Amino acid sequence: MDTLDMKFRDPAVEEFDTRTLLKNAERQARQRHYEDFLIVDVDAHHYESESFDQIADYIEDPIIRHSAKAKKGMGAGRPTITNTQVGYQDVSGRVPRYTTRRLEKTPPAPHRDITLTKRWMDAMGVDMVCLFPTPMLQLGLHPQVEVEVALARAYNRWLIDTILAGEPRFRSMLYLPFNDPEATYKMVKDFGDKKGVVGFMVTSARYKAVNDNAYMKTYALMEEMGLPLSFHAAYNWDDRALGNANRFITAHALGFTVFNMINLANWVVNGLPERFPKLRVAWIESGLAWVPFMMQRFDNEYMMRSSECPSLKGKPSDYIRKMFFTSQPMEMVGNRTMLQETFKMMAAETQLCYASDYPHWDMDLPSTIYDLPFLSEEAKRNILGGNAVRFFNIKDPVYCDWKIAARAAKAAAQ
Repeated sequence: MDTLDMKFRDPAVEEFDTRTLLKNAERQARQRHYEDFLIVDVDAHHYESESFDQIADYIEDPIIRHSAKAKKGMGAGRPTITNTQVGYQDVSGRVPRYTTRRLEKTPPAPHRDITLTKRWMDAMGVDMVCLFPTPMLQLGLHPQVEVEVALARAYNRWLIDTILAGEPRFRSMLYLPFNDPEATYKMVKDFGDKKGVVGFMVTSARYKAVNDNAYMKTYALMEEMGLPLSFHAAYNWDDRALGNANRFITAHALGFTVFNMINLANWVVNGLPERFPKLRVAWIESGLAWVPFMMQRFDNEYMMRSSECPSLKGKPSDYIRKMFFTSQPMEMVGNRTMLQETFKMMAAETQLCYASDYPHWDMDLPSTIYDLPFLSEEAKRNILGGNAVRFFNIKDPVYCDWKIAARAAKAAAQ
């Protein structure tokens, strides 16, 4: 552990420290000898709202920048210029890493987000992470498209300059302001070659069809640059269908799948895998149980109405099986035989990537994958890190310090 970081473990707030909260996860990581595995977390989060003053300085439009700073009033800990829903993700304070996060002590340098992220990564045995924002996941529903564009561009510039540039273990798929196709294209063009940028992300809780012709030049550019595209799920309790749900559990369970289901369906049936065969696509934070349903349902429909999909050269499942998916939240409760069959149907050994979704309440530790009895060691290595290396085309994997030390100790003992 870094000596300077040790000085900032205040006994008065020790119980709120990430390393204290994850001490069992750290024990688990060392007992399972994760030092022998490269673990890449494809979906983890930080709270960009806590750095909003810094991000606001990057807003290029002076009017929107002034408005962002003027609306400093914080609703549920979030800047009011964003349109994030007041929801139940914090589980009413029962998860301490939400409500007491502000009490954790960090050194003055590096940036607080770097320190906090490395603390939980080291505890869990995660070597590299793809970092995403949190409140901004709802930004695709903002009523002002220009605000989405301004905040997205400011956040991406700040992330590159402040977070990605300072830590080689961090990567990110930058937020795309998808409601503005031209701004989306410009985002890829301007930032696709920046340090730490390994692709681009669309927040899928929105109402723009992925098959709209306005996005084709962006997909073509990403394919040319060798950068993947992901669709990160979220929920929208204000959606007319989900508005019928009277419990958050319903809005959450369905909301995090339905938007990705619609986007994936439009992606496949409109022939985008044939049009952009080298563009790698991932579906994030939707779990896995919906994937076999999509394969079976759309294969069945396709066999009866293939004339509606003239560009397809195979069944929908053939294309879905070549896409990438992230594991969290993996539906572990219930019949493990069903989970094993899901892995088989989606070719998980080569297409599934581990994700923790930390620090959210429904996070998954690496043991979620490591402990599955039906996976071979090779499959575990692929899912925990190898598939992400291939998806992101990572040329320079970086390991956490304690793993390097553990492997060195083993080599010296031999």
